[in-house]
Amino acid sequence: MQAPPSPIRTDWTRDEVAALIALPFPELLFRAQSVHREHFDPSEMQISTLLSIKTGGCPEDCAYCPQSAMHEDGGVKASRLMAVEAVMKEARAARDAGAARFCMGAAWRSPKEHDLETVCAMVEGVKSLGMETCVTLGMLDNSQAHRLRDAGLDYYNHNIDTSPEYYGEIISTRTYQDRLDTLANVRDAGINVCCGGIVGMGEDENDRAGLIAALASMPRHPESVPINMLVRVEGTPLAKKDAARKDGAEVDPIEFVRIIAAARITMPTSRVRLAAGREDMNDEAQTLCFLAGANSIFYGEKLLTTPNPAASRDMRLLQRLGMHTSGV
Repeated sequence: MQAPPSPIRTDWTRDEVAALIALPFPELLFRAQSVHREHFDPSEMQISTLLSIKTGGCPEDCAYCPQSAMHEDGGVKASRLMAVEAVMKEARAARDAGAARFCMGAAWRSPKEHDLETVCAMVEGVKSLGMETCVTLGMLDNSQAHRLRDAGLDYYNHNIDTSPEYYGEIISTRTYQDRLDTLANVRDAGINVCCGGIVGMGEDENDRAGLIAALASMPRHPESVPINMLVRVEGTPLAKKDAARKDGAEVDPIEFVRIIAAARITMPTSRVRLAAGREDMNDEAQTLCFLAGANSIFYGEKLLTTPNPAASRDMRLLQRLGMHTSGV
């Protein structure tokens, strides 16, 4: 008789997650892969494409982000919101390249009404191509969330970035509660949530456990959980190695895989997505992440303003592993 699926819990504690992360590596991967197989095809990878529809000039001071207007040396100049047809051209190309979800990001604290109207037209247009839609526009009030829902939006991305305790070290212009309020508005509108964080911003192991615990103890788990590895962009406060980690070291790939595995175990039915930082991972590190339960990647050579592996490299790796793509 087949064992019943693992229960879906929303009461994970930091200590429980820390204990998971500290398991012997073979045991941790076995548990993560076992949970993964209960809910997903282990050989299937979801492909999404991310487009910056409005770049730079953001009034927030996120220490990792080159789009902040407060980081004058970040190298990203402010641009206007793209025209709807220009976005549609990019969406068609993404669909033809195999992407099933099209994500659009705008560097705003929160959208203005006339800009939201344009974004809603983008959402409607991308939906007409048969693709899933996702946007990240900063903070939303309840009315704005419902307008996006009415336009047909499938997912809203709003990351919590790090643990509640470490959050103030990274951002001062928006509180952790502000982020939770936006997520609550998105949920109230009936839109799926895409919410994750970043590893490698100077946080310690307890904060990494705290990030996963915060996500896994939400009343309803995010449907998509992007896990980013910090990309140090010149001109941002975290650009220097010693600013990102006290010993100046990069994030150890095995430690990163442990975070992926913990996300998979604690959020069994969520898509765990490898996001920023894949450009610096070799094929072996990415493969370990897939074995640990990551089953979604961003596809294309750029993530908003940071590099991403070439599409051809991704396809070669998936082919070598005997994996197939899907947007389900």
